[in-house]
Amino acid sequence: MTAFALDPGQEKWCAELRTLAAERFVPLAAAGEPGRVNRPLVAALGEYGLLERLFDAGALDLCLLRESLAYGCTEAETALALQGLGSYPLVQAGTAQQRRRLLPDVVAGRAVAAFALSESGAGSDAAALALKAAPDGPGWRLTGGKCWISNAPDADFYTVFARTTEGAGARGVTAFLVPADRPGLTGSRLDMLSPHPIGTLDFDGVPVGPEDVLGEPDRGFRVAMNTLNLFRPSVGAFAVGMAQAALDATLVHTSRRTAFGGPLKDLQTVAHQVAEMATRTEAARLLVHAAAAACDAGAPGIAKRSAMAKLFATETAQYVVDAAVQLHGARALQRGHLLEHLYREVRAPRIYEGATEVQRTIIAKELYG
Repeated sequence: MTAFALDPGQEKWCAELRTLAAERFVPLAAAGEPGRVNRPLVAALGEYGLLERLFDAGALDLCLLRESLAYGCTEAETALALQGLGSYPLVQAGTAQQRRRLLPDVVAGRAVAAFALSESGAGSDAAALALKAAPDGPGWRLTGGKCWISNAPDADFYTVFARTTEGAGARGVTAFLVPADRPGLTGSRLDMLSPHPIGTLDFDGVPVGPEDVLGEPDRGFRVAMNTLNLFRPSVGAFAVGMAQAALDATLVHTSRRTAFGGPLKDLQTVAHQVAEMATRTEAARLLVHAAAAACDAGAPGIAKRSAMAKLFATETAQYVVDAAVQLHGARALQRGHLLEHLYREVRAPRIYEGATEVQRTIIAKELYG
């Protein structure tokens, strides 16, 4: 496979995923409660082997998986991605005992994971973490808070990044595995524009020991960045899936809807708008695939490629969904319409896992470096 074309096996797999999303996952998503973890949906992802595939997949397969699910069911895509984001630090840095204890239930869809990095005062500047890990015998006590944490407060365990050395910036952060039932850990839900679960976590002297450390003390920031570098191109894939869904809905609508004596597609201004939507969507897809292929090949410049893919794809999806709403008119803003749903979903990816402005900073730093 090149970065520019999928082989027949990949095309077939993507089509099967889109069908599975529409037929199996959409009803489960519709039955869930917005803002809460949909455990039947997570279990179904495990039942169909997609969570196992998530951890076995290379970067390109991860992107194809996320794009295909996003096209048919954004809730399924998000549930899968959050399992990966919360558990990948365990995969890359956990001990064999930690992985044996937690990963089987994650892969089966029985346990829900969460990635707890952001704080109210440390979002884009992730190295400015204030959650304190104070020494306590052989371990530590966590005190402080986390904010904007996907799957909180419903997750079964959290990958938590806390400051173990004051004044050391990124070099003084440690990653911990923290079960949800650990004493002193509480949380609350946030009512957000997008429908997926997100909340805050409060740590009131939560005990953690050496057996809870992921990797090495004071080396946790690299665990976080390795996770984000893997998932950034696939955030772009999520965006491409939404853009393609909006584009396909627009092609159908503008072919059928009549105005001024003919179908909308016969109006040059409409046809040119759709052409622009399609071109940007394809460009975003190629940039995502190229970044993922480079990641799988171990090519240099992964940080730059990942940032470019995430930046361009999420900005493109915002443009395409907004243009689709405009071409559909008022019907697209009616609660329950596909585009109304996508309009709420498409905004957040431009912020999380590194905002657009952060991606530009990363790209510029890599260029000048």
